[in-house]
Amino acid sequence: MKLRSLMLGAAASFAVAPAAMAERGSDGHVNIIYWQAPSIMTPYLSGGTKDIEAASLVIEPLGRYDQDGNLVPYLAEEIPTVANGGVSEDLKSITWKLKEGLEWSDGSPVTSADIKFTAEYCMHPEGGCAQLAKFSGVKEVEIVDDLTVTVHFEEPKPNPYGPFMGGQSPIIQKAQFADCLGAKAPECTEANFNPVGTGPFVVDEFRPNDVISMSANPNYRDPDKPAFATLTLKGGGDATAAGRAVMETGEFDYAWNLQLAPDVIENMAEGGKGKPIAAFGTLVERLEMNLTDPDPSLPADVRATRKAPHPFLTEFNVRKALSMAIDRELLVEIGYGQAGRPTCNLVPGPEVYASDNTECLEQDIEGAKALLEEAGWVDSNGDGVRDKDGVELEILYQTSTNAVRQDFQALIKQWWNEIGVETELRNINASVFFGGDPGSPDTFQKFYADVEMYANNFDGTDPQSYLSMYRCGNEPKPESQWQGENINRFCDPEYDAMLDELSRTSELEKRYELAKKLNDMLTKETYTIVPLVDRGRVSAHSNSLGGVVLNTWDSELWNVADWYRIDN
Repeated sequence: MKLRSLMLGAAASFAVAPAAMAERGSDGHVNIIYWQAPSIMTPYLSGGTKDIEAASLVIEPLGRYDQDGNLVPYLAEEIPTVANGGVSEDLKSITWKLKEGLEWSDGSPVTSADIKFTAEYCMHPEGGCAQLAKFSGVKEVEIVDDLTVTVHFEEPKPNPYGPFMGGQSPIIQKAQFADCLGAKAPECTEANFNPVGTGPFVVDEFRPNDVISMSANPNYRDPDKPAFATLTLKGGGDATAAGRAVMETGEFDYAWNLQLAPDVIENMAEGGKGKPIAAFGTLVERLEMNLTDPDPSLPADVRATRKAPHPFLTEFNVRKALSMAIDRELLVEIGYGQAGRPTCNLVPGPEVYASDNTECLEQDIEGAKALLEEAGWVDSNGDGVRDKDGVELEILYQTSTNAVRQDFQALIKQWWNEIGVETELRNINASVFFGGDPGSPDTFQKFYADVEMYANNFDGTDPQSYLSMYRCGNEPKPESQWQGENINRFCDPEYDAMLDELSRTSELEKRYELAKKLNDMLTKETYTIVPLVDRGRVSAHSNSLGGVVLNTWDSELWNVADWYRIDN
């Protein structure tokens, strides 16, 4: 199947034929491969997609977003709204009620105390919660009764679905994590690797950056699910090997994130063992500009923090010139084909939230050179590298190890060389890069480089929490165990004030306008973030695996409880 047809006809690929469910575990074993290996089983200590999605097999939120972006209840009885009385008329509170009879995988009851504790865990002032933006504006979580909590906000919250909604904000068990608050959170290895959960599977063995062995949760709320008795999530390798393992050899049932050239995917599909599935969401491959100095000679508590501004990337003209030199159309052509679109936006969708910013789409090498000249960056010694005041434009540009990303690096290095910027390339094993280990120097959160490239997206269809990542104070730093979402250490009081306005604005047209302005502040007004490609999500599943519904608005493994084996 051509990838163009796959993307255009994606919705048709998601139709799931109803299957007569047998008893739990009757379909045996299912094999999943994530070429970026999970390193921890909690989204609260990692912003890496592979960790968030692995954890979603075990720990769940009160509600999720389905394949169309609709809010659907999971642990909750229903999604609270103003109409059903769950959201207050003044928009300052939301009340969630748990389904009756829910049990943790250890057999103990799930209660409102677990929900309240989850908020305390992430919002702890001495902690480093990777999902803190989800709890922005939360004043208090009040226990109403054993099954009910009310989340109170500091001011009206037109979009109150940040906490406990989507795979990035699941409920954790108070009894297991009670001694893991604040700075102790990363030290709780047993809890972080083997969380007690409510999801369809439980962890039997977790080998970080390698493999996770799981079995069906005996206390899962649906007695007929999951259909699979055991599950293996294998990590590592590369996207090519993952795709082949499903579509050519049939060794695995599901392969995530096939970040491969379109012709490669099409050739794999001819193997006949499986098929690719794809859809567009909000996944953007982009460059992050480090506004702090990553120089290894700096003290550990100064390096890559706001105490040490970057020697040249703090200059607008430098950041803009780097963006102008890039040919995004060519990047899409070599890397994604019909599964990619050039973009200048951090938030490319839904369409109502997407800015009409197209300024970056045309490559302008000569314009980039002129911009650097104007800012005083000239090649004073004839070595081909621009300099000013004794500082040379020398960039360390890092990303994760992946064939498409290394192709992008090579091209971007060439273009930057043309405008007088010397570029050193570095690629890091994806499991390490996205791992969130506070002791590792190689994580994308620490950002010990000048520029780094990666992609992520947000739960649901409202970008408020996503844009809140770039709030002042939300940056990774030593005192937060290097957790945080403001990767490039951007800080602008005007941006924060606009975020506050967005959080209290209920009129949809006004929300769209504010979100676009926030997007533009990060991109075309500052070039702090340099978007490259709006990436379609491409994964693959075996012909014998039924029930798969690709979801770009939540965890890709959101409905694994509904997967089943098709008899061939």
